[in-house]
Amino acid sequence: MTTTPHTLRRSFLALAVALGAALPFGASAADTELLNVSYDVARELYKEVNPAFIAAYKQQTGETVTIKQSHGGSSKQARAVADGLEASVVTMNQANDIDMLAERGLVAKDWAKKFPNNAAPYYSTMVYLVRKGNPKQIRNWEDLARPGVQVIIPNPKTAGNGRYTYLAAWGSVIKKGGNEQQARDLVSRIFKNVPILDAGGRAATTTFTQRQIGDVLVTFENEVSMVRAEFGDNFEVVYPSVSILAESPVAVVDKVVDRRNQRKQATAYLNFLYSPQGQEIGAKHYLRVRNDAVMKKYAANYRPISLFTVDELFGGWQKAQDRHFDDGGEFDKIYSSK
Repeated sequence: MTTTPHTLRRSFLALAVALGAALPFGASAADTELLNVSYDVARELYKEVNPAFIAAYKQQTGETVTIKQSHGGSSKQARAVADGLEASVVTMNQANDIDMLAERGLVAKDWAKKFPNNAAPYYSTMVYLVRKGNPKQIRNWEDLARPGVQVIIPNPKTAGNGRYTYLAAWGSVIKKGGNEQQARDLVSRIFKNVPILDAGGRAATTTFTQRQIGDVLVTFENEVSMVRAEFGDNFEVVYPSVSILAESPVAVVDKVVDRRNQRKQATAYLNFLYSPQGQEIGAKHYLRVRNDAVMKKYAANYRPISLFTVDELFGGWQKAQDRHFDDGGEFDKIYSSK
């Protein structure tokens, strides 16, 4: 067959059409696709964050970025990334999950210094969601341990908010001057009242709100506030006298972004969470934010509460993990004796 210039032009045209057909609508070969692997209670937050960032980044740089999401129990998600899930960034609900990825060499060892506020643009705390009228009169951590009270808490082995709840209950005793044995006793009695251990916080919310199991759901302030906003008078939010500060840390997954040449876009995405627009979106979703002006604007979303940190009462997340949540730790001993 004789090749002519006209034949070559037609061949190149056909190749260009074929390549274009293989790309998503509106995409180009230079478009960047990020995967944000996150905890399950953050679904609605990132549904609003992502298009806002995409529009802002397009306006600033002229570049098109697309973002995919993956949600589940925080620790389960971290393990998936460690096992090969190609996350560009991780947005978790506790530092220990990102520390594990740093130990695997996927995330920088000093990841918490890469962004402001220990790389946590948002924080929350653990509060209670009860049924209308609070029929069991649940007010504080001790009430969760009373006979006849069913408590819905996700599994501390797989869910960050399950761990925060466990540590909040334990720490409430220490904060009030109690000893370790008294704290262990309270947490043991609370978990004897847990009828089912869901893998993640959103599954626990479904168990309580839709399956109508339990008298009280313990989860993040932002989660219970959103449930209250959606279901109205069916539920009430109760604040204990003391609870734990629950940060939502973020990190770039270095191994992935460097291989895919995504570092600039991934870093910009996480920096957007600290921008006034990103902070306002967080506040609209009942997260406590770092921007003072935004916190003041949304002050009605939050109630004053005494908060302690994991560092303050447990010596940091690594010590808390080793003692309480590793196989054979305090939680396993408590739950196996249920």
